[in-house]
Amino acid sequence: MGTAVAQGLSDIEELGEKLFFDQDLSTPPGQSCATCHDPAWGFTGPDHDINNAGAVYPGAIHTRFGNRKPPTSAYGGDSPVLDYNVNDDVFIGGMFWDGRATGLTLGDPLAEQAMGPFLNPLEQNNPNARLVCIKVRNSDYAYLFNEVYPDTPLDCVKDVEGTYERIARSIAAYERSSEVNPFSSKYDAYLKGTIDLTVDEAKGLELFEGKAKCSACHISENGPNGEPPLFTDFTYDNLGIPKNPENPFYSMPPHFNPDGMDWVDYGLGGFLATTLDKTPDYSGMADDNMGKHKVPTLRNVDKRPDEDYVKAYGHNGYFKSLKDIVHFYNTRDALNPNSCEDINDPSPGVNCWPAPEVDANVNDVELGNLGLTDKEEDQIVAFMMTLSDGYEP
Repeated sequence: MGTAVAQGLSDIEELGEKLFFDQDLSTPPGQSCATCHDPAWGFTGPDHDINNAGAVYPGAIHTRFGNRKPPTSAYGGDSPVLDYNVNDDVFIGGMFWDGRATGLTLGDPLAEQAMGPFLNPLEQNNPNARLVCIKVRNSDYAYLFNEVYPDTPLDCVKDVEGTYERIARSIAAYERSSEVNPFSSKYDAYLKGTIDLTVDEAKGLELFEGKAKCSACHISENGPNGEPPLFTDFTYDNLGIPKNPENPFYSMPPHFNPDGMDWVDYGLGGFLATTLDKTPDYSGMADDNMGKHKVPTLRNVDKRPDEDYVKAYGHNGYFKSLKDIVHFYNTRDALNPNSCEDINDPSPGVNCWPAPEVDANVNDVELGNLGLTDKEEDQIVAFMMTLSDGYEP
């Protein structure tokens, strides 16, 4: 497992780092946040074999699997509280692929997200927040918690809820730190004017911002006050990605997956449907958002210990290389009017693509038939490879 490089953390960020890497905070012990969000892999899943297959990681109980590929835990701290933008007719913000960590409770989606995996039986599998609190109290960094929160020290009896919230907020502080978000890629150096991109990288950037329409959602320009780009607009989209037939969640017992192989990932729409009679109630907008998943940052999208290691892409990890997913964006609607299931000699990505997992609300405006050449696809990939942190001229 990789480790992040220390960047002079504040006390709360250091506490969050301890929590993030603590493998004793699962039941049974052995799974930390970093197990699925490894710095050496851009804070995503670090297992070549898993990425090359189902792309979904086992929990602390290794026979249990969630249903989606772990997204990066970096560069997400600016995601706002989930809200519906009337002018653009889109939802913006929240955390998780489906936005269910809305931020409406704590005012911070990143902190709400950090509360989820500890208690998820498919992830760190703790039965309740009190046990997480006790594990932190018994750790060798418990003193640091009390230094960070001197007025509300660790209390696993009378203030479990408050203590658990502070644990989550500490993790969020670390995930917002310069250690996790250093903005140290080749592209950052380029934006500062200290280096030039290669011919192919520069052409890839031109395509990224033009013909390929990538920057419509993956914003590549500095913010109004000079903030480095995050390469996401925190919205949601249905790209028409097929099911990943190797997703291990299909084989989970009925207690976790009552639909078996018929399970469909409805993403944001699926979550919105659960808000019926809640505040706010977005259930009436569920149908229009079925199949949509959060637009991920592209920072560190290619970061891995070795170029021979596979990273997976898409919410379900269907794609096994940047080239694969760029080619899908380019040709989804151009290769064949029918899905692979409807032709005699299917070859995904060559003469067809499988049908979308959810065929409603598919974005057919910004992708699907971009008219990119093979070389132009490669140039876009070359540009995205400049987004990995740790660049040294």
